[in-house]
Formats: sequence, C-alpha cells, structure tokens
Amino acid sequence: MHCRTCEHQTSVTAGTIFHRTRKPLRLWFQMMWWVTSQKNGASAVGLQRVLGLGSYKTAWAWLHKLRRAMVRPGRDRLTGEVEVDETFVGGVEEGGGRRHVGQKALVAVAAEVRGAAIGRIRLQRVRDSSADNLVGFVKQAVEPGSVVVSDGWPSYASLRGAGYVHRPRVRSGKHADTLLPHVHLVASLLKRWLLGTHQGRVERKHLPYYLDEFTFRFNRRTSRSRGLLFYRLAQQAVALQPISFRTLVEGNG
Repeated sequence: MHCRTCEHQTSVTAGTIFHRTRKPLRLWFQMMWWVTSQKNGASAVGLQRVLGLGSYKTAWAWLHKLRRAMVRPGRDRLTGEVEVDETFVGGVEEGGGRRHVGQKALVAVAAEVRGAAIGRIRLQRVRDSSADNLVGFVKQAVEPGSVVVSDGWPSYASLRGAGYVHRPRVRSGKHADTLLPHVHLVASLLKRWLLGTHQGRVERKHLPYYLDEFTFRFNRRTSRSRGLLFYRLAQQAVALQPISFRTLVEGNG
C-alpha cells in the first residue's frame, strides 16, 4: 500500500505475525483452520504433510508463531473456587523429594472448580516451588477474593495475605489426586497430549508456548463452532507483533 499523504509504502501484513511472509495468506489461513479443527492439536510434521510445505522449519516456525497468538493480552483471571498445584513434565527424578525440579520442568496448574466439572484453566512453567513463584503464579492466574484450594505445601501459606481465601487440604494418607482431583486431571491430560501429539519431544525453553496451546484448546473444548475458534485465533494473530525466526528458536518473545 502507498500513502498519498506521507509517501510511505507499507503492507497489510505489517505489524502482524504474517509480516514479510513469502507464502500466500490463503495458505496461512488454511493452516490456522486445520490447527483449530484438530481436537488434539497439530505437530509440525503433520502440518508440513497436510499443507505440502517443502520445509519442516517453515511448519515449525508457523506453529510457534500461532502458539504465541493463543494467549489474549489482558485475559480475565480465574474466579470462584480454584484448585492449584504443580506437576512435573517428564516425570519426577529420583531423589530430592516430590517437588525437586532437577532436569525436569515444573508446571503450575490452576483449574476452576465447577462442581464435578472443570471450568477454565491456567498453566505456567515455574522455576521452583518457592512462595515467590507459586504465589506469583496465583496472582497472575486467579482473581483476588477467590477461593484457592491447595495442598499443605508451606509456599501457599501466604495466599491469605495476598487477598485470597486459602483452603489448604492436608493429605493425611490420601493421594494428591483425591485431594485435588481437578488439577490432577488437567495435569494428566496435559502429559498425555504432549506425549501423544508431540511424542514428548518438547524442549524446556519452548514448553511455555505448548502450555499456551493446551490452555487455548482446553478452555474452548466445549465450543461447537470451529469457525469461532478460527476467528478468535486470527483476531489475536493480527494483533501480535512480528517475531523473528531467531527469537522463536531461542524460545523468547
């Protein structure tokens, strides 16, 4: 496009994730439709095959750009009664206790309790199970004044002072999945998804964006309109700033 006033030339894709793309937008939209219509998500290998892309690198980069568009800036925080816990991606290493991180990735999980059902969820990779990280996650994910249900881990003790109604559940011989069934079901589904769709080949530096995709899909799992999911993703994609391939590889942005 050419501005008659300032003589500046620009493109309709400037300032979006489609910036400087060498592929037709129609192919991008086909990819977005396919990604949103797949119940269990899509891998780069599958995307390359379906769209006939000549490069795996292109398919990988496109998917990672879309994952960054799956989080809407300023999205509402969880409300009501919310279960919170952590889980390891890749399993628990021997030694160091249940919350020892080691070489694994620790993921904080929050899930709205809607009776026996699960409402919306939030996922975030955290450095460790300290109060700074866990309470910080809750502050980002859960609306103040909500009821936060956790186990008896001491790091959650300061939630009450942070403006939440904290209801810790002590194990006393019970399994964690019995005390906090909603978050443990979400954690189980997350691990199954990573293993099934992505064969467990997710680097830790890229894990946050896979968590964003899982959250996007889970929170819209009851939607009957694939077209609406496509529209929402497209809406967020055009509002996302351009991302370089180097930034994608480094796991930033």
